Amino acid sequence: MLHNEYMDIGFYMMFYPIVFFYGICIGSFLNVVIYRLPRNESLIKRASHCTTCGAKIRVIDIIPIFSWVFILHGKCRNCGEKISPRYPIVEGLNGVIYILTFTIMDFNLKSVMYCLFFSILICLAFMDWDTLEMDLRLLAAIVVVAIPVIVVPMFPDYPNLAKYPLFLIYDDPGLVSHLIGAVCVSVPFFIIGEISGAIIRRKTGSDEIRRGIELGDTLIMAAGGLLLGWKAALASLFFGLLIAAVWGLVNKYKSGESKFAFGPALAIGLFIGALCGEQLMDWYITLLTYKPEAV
Repeated sequence: MLHNEYMDIGFYMMFYPIVFFYGICIGSFLNVVIYRLPRNESLIKRASHCTTCGAKIRVIDIIPIFSWVFILHGKCRNCGEKISPRYPIVEGLNGVIYILTFTIMDFNLKSVMYCLFFSILICLAFMDWDTLEMDLRLLAAIVVVAIPVIVVPMFPDYPNLAKYPLFLIYDDPGLVSHLIGAVCVSVPFFIIGEISGAIIRRKTGSDEIRRGIELGDTLIMAAGGLLLGWKAALASLFFGLLIAAVWGLVNKYKSGESKFAFGPALAIGLFIGALCGEQLMDWYITLLTYKPEAV
């Protein structure tokens, strides 16, 4: 739909601002999730409030990005305590990602589900950065997002749904690819985690469960691989490891610590893999199997 050559420029001028608006509004909710879930606080029972003084935030003060920049100037209206710039960053990031997703993937069921997937990745990345843990409920939510993406193309009448914009035909690697994607990275991660955990316990003599690759990292690749399929999952692994290696070296140089949050790197890798991983893997496979014609 978005890539239709007959689409008027006025449509894009209306569509993308709406997408960005919805993206930053959902991003505002993501900030609530990132802050409250690790503290086991309800996401809906208590109104938005200052994390320092507890004062309820006015409606005018929760307009995504705008309020932080132009009204509050990064400070609580009640106590004057600084409000982290992370809040508008998360909101803006989610809005930009939504625009990028629809631009690359067009507007269909798959792109809508991928937007939700990316929002979950944002939550998992920031929560892992803060706590070195990932919430199982968010990991399960990725599986829920994956179900319609996988199931809808399996219906015999699916091509007939193309008259509805949301169900425009999209490329899907097939059920087998999704199932392989769920295990092709997560199973090696689990094995490495178990072996490394045993080695760490033997060397330290501690009963504390410590693993080279934590279960959260394993599960995010299992859920993400289920959604994306094996080609995109492997591409995601490549980018995730590359980002983690660079960040690990920087972190080691600055703090001397070897341990760091692996989740954000995997989340970025999954984002890249979702948007272009399958195409990159096809290109790589073609490169490996290329045979020059004999002269």
